[in-house]
Amino acid sequence: MTPQQTARSGTEIVIEPPRQLGAINWRELWEFRELLQQMVWRDVTVRYKQTALGIAWAVLSPLIMVAIFALIFGLWGRLPTNGVPAPAFFLAGLIAYNFFASALAGSANSMLSQRGLLTKIYFPRLIAPLSATVAQLVDLLIALAVVQALALYYGFVPGWRLLWVVPLCVLWAWAAALGLGLWLAALNVHYRDVGQLVPFLTRVWLFASPVIYPVSMIPAKWHWLYGLNPMVGVIEWLRWGLFHTAPPPSPVLWLSMLVSVVLLVTGLWYFRRTEHAFADLV
Repeated sequence: MTPQQTARSGTEIVIEPPRQLGAINWRELWEFRELLQQMVWRDVTVRYKQTALGIAWAVLSPLIMVAIFALIFGLWGRLPTNGVPAPAFFLAGLIAYNFFASALAGSANSMLSQRGLLTKIYFPRLIAPLSATVAQLVDLLIALAVVQALALYYGFVPGWRLLWVVPLCVLWAWAAALGLGLWLAALNVHYRDVGQLVPFLTRVWLFASPVIYPVSMIPAKWHWLYGLNPMVGVIEWLRWGLFHTAPPPSPVLWLSMLVSVVLLVTGLWYFRRTEHAFADLV
């Protein structure tokens, strides 16, 4: 409708800021679901476009790292793996952490990577970090299938835990990555050195998570502190669900899930509080 038609019809369009800063308009997100689907599909296709191996990189990349870990930390370092063969132990931890790190990096840079759309059209800003994290689920699902095949090879028969523990861990890791990613995405718009911090943060976080060693190596009295890392609970519970290790993970590690929930809730709140200025600052 042109301005002249609007004037003749007596229609007045008023654009107002949200009345409750930090509140999420779920109906608006649903209305823009097709844009979310398109952004996710674009992220997936662009990542593997014009590559010789295509989506096989989702499998080859962690397998190469697992071979290195198994040689250095398994064969030479002889780190304990709680009765799980070293390749399966390392692969389960690595794919969970790779998903977290990739989703975190993608969501943290989502506002700057969507600069063209952000400054030209309106869409719920939350869609950008959401699409960055959801796109990483494709690689994770493929890698989980490889882990399950490796578990079968070593004689670990799928049990009832696989039906609820593994999906829970995926949701758990996604919540942690999105929650922290929302904080970093909002801060990255104001302070561009946040983008330089994320790769360093994920590298350090790798060794602060039980990817190459079990939580049992950490003294029990420090489990509550170690549990503040959300990936500790994700990785330990994922291994428990895949390989039926005994005993089950320490109840203190449920603290990791609480931290993930807090990160997600506060990240959503802070992102919504600051998103009104994104288009002016990017």
